Amino acid sequence: MFFHNIIGEVRKEFFSVPQKNQIESDAKMAKTYTEPARKIPIVDDVDIIIAGSGPAGIGAAWAAAKHNAKTLLIESANVIGGMIIPGMMSHWTGTSGSSVFHEILERAYQAQWPNENVNSQSKHYINHEKEKLILLEMLQEVGVKIQLRTNIVDVIKKDNQLNGIITESKSGREAILCKTIIDCTGDGDIAAFAGIPFAIGREEDQGMQPATLMFKIGGVDPKTAVYPGSFESLVDTPKGELQALAKKILPKPAGHVLLYRSTIPGIVVVNMTNVTNVNGTDVRSISNAEIICAKQIPVIMDFLHEYVPGYEKAYVLSTAANVGIRETRHIQGCYTMTAEDIVSGKTFQDWIATKCFFNFDIHNIAGAGLDAHGAQKKFHADGTYTIPYRCCLPQRMDGLLVAGRAISGTHLAHSNYRAMPICTAIGQGCGTAAAVAIANRQQLRDVDIATVQKWLRDDGVQL
Repeated sequence: MFFHNIIGEVRKEFFSVPQKNQIESDAKMAKTYTEPARKIPIVDDVDIIIAGSGPAGIGAAWAAAKHNAKTLLIESANVIGGMIIPGMMSHWTGTSGSSVFHEILERAYQAQWPNENVNSQSKHYINHEKEKLILLEMLQEVGVKIQLRTNIVDVIKKDNQLNGIITESKSGREAILCKTIIDCTGDGDIAAFAGIPFAIGREEDQGMQPATLMFKIGGVDPKTAVYPGSFESLVDTPKGELQALAKKILPKPAGHVLLYRSTIPGIVVVNMTNVTNVNGTDVRSISNAEIICAKQIPVIMDFLHEYVPGYEKAYVLSTAANVGIRETRHIQGCYTMTAEDIVSGKTFQDWIATKCFFNFDIHNIAGAGLDAHGAQKKFHADGTYTIPYRCCLPQRMDGLLVAGRAISGTHLAHSNYRAMPICTAIGQGCGTAAAVAIANRQQLRDVDIATVQKWLRDDGVQL
């Protein structure tokens, strides 16, 4: 859904000064309310604004601040981390050469908490409370300023140059000026506000991958429990094979079993809710998805109790703060990443993310399980791949980069680079490029990519 003016039914008699608060309507659209002009306080002026604190935002903010750019991270939730923390992702899946990603894993491994059981096989499992503190520590060490509970609602621009953002929060409506914005919202919200062209979902029909509300359970028996970690993981039990049972018994579009260990014995993260036809750029669609997924959880728990070994006494501990959106916008950049680039293990001359590896993880747009075309099974890469700077650079807008899953790429390519370690790598690359531009007083499209790559190598990015 494209961004429009706020639409809603309003009553004329509500407004006491109709000459200032105009109500308009025509045959093509619902009634609209024209907001009176007002002055907005400018509360800050920084070098780089990072919009969104998911994996891409963490990488971007760390890299920008590490290289002495005055960096402000804006997050709408009450905690940083995006799908890592409030999204309650079970583990880091896939990999990349990002030194930020590997440092998060190593710090989490070294900082073992009581009752944890962490080894080299479980380094990728996420202890949400622990990693929340690790992320905060990493960002504050390099001087990132963090502002939570803040929504970005518009951009400040002149011609083709972005100069800042408009925010709304408990402090009201405010303006923040900057030299560069890195859009790490996942949905390309900032790019959309700026008028950057984009595609939605699958090229032929705008179909988007389904959404999931993750949740965490306790009371699992580690001695007898099973942990099917993929759609292809088949587990035979006395009552039948679990994936087949789920497809038959669970309410559609749910119908699969994905259960992931945590670092604490007896606690499991569940990836089994499922809702299709969700538009992650439409608040009403997201709200509906949250409700549908929440109502699936009791039924899923009954299924676990009845059919899954080791889960007979399991109980819900917590649910994610937000439903996980897998796909929305793909911005139009200076280059469009393709599946062929990934399969060939391509090394781009202007790489900013390295050693990327995942599969083509396309969930069934129409129901449970994987995409009917079997893209995941057909993944045969020649090795790891890189992501070029041009995918993050809009064609006709200065002062803006896009990092994370909203970069310029096809539906199929997106299903691979959307993995969290790869998004972290893209963010680190964009944050470094923005810092180079600030240091040399250049436009983002004019930065010397060799300098960006040198800074990335110096920061430990793997080649």
